[in-house]
Amino acid sequence: MNRDIFDRDKNGETISLDDPEFPKMAEAIERAQKRLARLNHSYHDAPEVRSIFSELTGAQVHESFELLPPFYTDYGQNIRVGKEVFINQGCTFMDRGGITIEEKVLIAPKVNLVTINHPVSPTERRATYSKPILIKKGAWIGINATIMPGVTIGENAIVSAGAVVTKDVEDNVIVAGVPAKVIKQIEVEA
Repeated sequence: MNRDIFDRDKNGETISLDDPEFPKMAEAIERAQKRLARLNHSYHDAPEVRSIFSELTGAQVHESFELLPPFYTDYGQNIRVGKEVFINQGCTFMDRGGITIEEKVLIAPKVNLVTINHPVSPTERRATYSKPILIKKGAWIGINATIMPGVTIGENAIVSAGAVVTKDVEDNVIVAGVPAKVIKQIEVEA
C-alpha cells in the first residue's frame, strides 16, 4: 500500500529529510506558520481566535473553546480539542503525531505537548518519528509542564507545574517532578 508522508508520519514511521515526499511536509509546516503569524501578531477577539485556530487545525472548534495567544505549533492539522477546553498563552504543541484534548481540559501557560522525537543513532538523528498524545476529560496541565510523545493523561489528572511526563498518567492522580511521578490521589465526589 502506498501511503503518503502525512499518514506515515502520524503512524510513527521514521521520516527523513531525504524522503521524496518531505517537500509536502515542509509546505504544510509553512502554511501553519503563516496562520500562526496571523494569530500571534495582532489582537483578535475570542470568535476570531476560534476561527483562526479552526483554520489551523482543519476542524471547527466549539464556541466554548478558549485560547490566549501566542500559540505555537509545527503542523496544526493533527490537533483536536473538545468542548470547554482552555489553553493559556505561550503553549507549544508539536502535533505531527496527533494531539487529542478531550472536554473540560485546562492547559496553563508555556505547556509543551511534544509528539515527535529523533532516532538515537547519530546517522539518523535529523529524521523524526511521532507518537500521539491524549489528554482525557477534566485534566489540568500546570504551567511549563512538558508532555512527551506517546503519553496519555488520565481523566481529572493534574500535571504539576514544571513536570516532565514521560509515561502514561492514571485517572484522578496528581503527578509532579522530572520525570513525573504520582504524588497524590484525587478524591472524586460521587
